Amino acid sequence: MSGKEFSIAVPASTANLGPGFDSIGLALDLHLNIHVSPADSWQLNYKAPEYAHLSSVEGNLILQAAERTAAVYNKKLPTAKLEIETDIPLGRGLGSSASAIAAGIELANRLLDLNMSDQQKVKIGTDMEGHPDNISASLLGGLTISYFDEEQIETVHVEQVDIGVVLLIPQEIFLTEESRNLLPEQLQYAESVRGSAAANVLSAAMVSGDWEKAGKLMSKDIFHQPYRQSRFPDFEKIGEACRKLGAYGYAISGAGPSLFIPVRPGDEQRIAETLGEQFPHYEGMAMKTACEGTKSCETVA
Repeated sequence: MSGKEFSIAVPASTANLGPGFDSIGLALDLHLNIHVSPADSWQLNYKAPEYAHLSSVEGNLILQAAERTAAVYNKKLPTAKLEIETDIPLGRGLGSSASAIAAGIELANRLLDLNMSDQQKVKIGTDMEGHPDNISASLLGGLTISYFDEEQIETVHVEQVDIGVVLLIPQEIFLTEESRNLLPEQLQYAESVRGSAAANVLSAAMVSGDWEKAGKLMSKDIFHQPYRQSRFPDFEKIGEACRKLGAYGYAISGAGPSLFIPVRPGDEQRIAETLGEQFPHYEGMAMKTACEGTKSCETVA
């Protein structure tokens, strides 16, 4: 690479939001930040203790994504030093793997001067993830609703999302593969039709800004939440508490084990504190959505 240093910022994400299984994503105001500088060999330094075990070059997801991107363009990736800071909890259903993939794609884009379009980035990221929900939100920001069939990807992107966000985050790490194994092989036709209808109305409500209606539809999922909710302490009691506190609804964040709760802007701190007190095995966290996706900029050496 050239002597120029640069930084990359990638937002966290929550996915599914109920029946939008593997297709709906929302960017959150937690970030993976990487400072990139020239080096004769790859060097990775994670500042967060829970990520320290990922500092090995071999098997690192950021580098895998960067190498995958370079290969798509038949380029050889130059080496660099990566100083990595993140406040995205690892293995808590907040898109930590998608943020790493998004960072790797942007890393290759900058190192190789590829000038990639958003569509090209989302396609490579989706090919790696297997579904577009988290990766599209981390790359584009805001709300994303996507279709993917291995060859074609189509995304509706809403940049501004006018809600506050509460997350209930437990200490437990829940691996996506473990969560996927809880899902059924098949669903009945009539049941699938209901699930599709719920996802359609959820999508339309969110795009139109009707979060009252979107919150109601979050509980109508038949694709994944009924099979995963037993892993969440007090799942139904949390739902009752959310309704009493005036939240729009609640849903499992991605594959879990965190819970995503959309609320009216300005209510997030009050509701997060109250839920954290009522359910002490979770940490209540108040935050905003992130309207900007993955960004990079030059820094002074």
